[in-house]
Amino acid sequence: MKNLLCVIITVLIIGVLLVGVSELPEFGNPNNPEHNELSKGYIHNAMMDTGAKNIVSAVILDYRALDTFIEATVLFSGAIAVMTVLNAKNK
Repeated sequence: MKNLLCVIITVLIIGVLLVGVSELPEFGNPNNPEHNELSKGYIHNAMMDTGAKNIVSAVILDYRALDTFIEATVLFSGAIAVMTVLNAKNK
């Protein structure tokens, strides 16, 4: 039963990832979101908007703080999962 649940969860995760990848913009298209005015706005206004000493800190800690927090949470959860699996083998 436990193995079946693991397989179902894995298939669901793979499905979500495949749907997400299918929604990515075409590679090399000049109309992609990375070529818009947002990056220019970050470069010209980051230090004035946030009060940070450099642009990288302004983007990571102010503009993208929630995203950075979620990435750190995912990494921490992965580390906990690995430690749990390794600890279970030792018992």
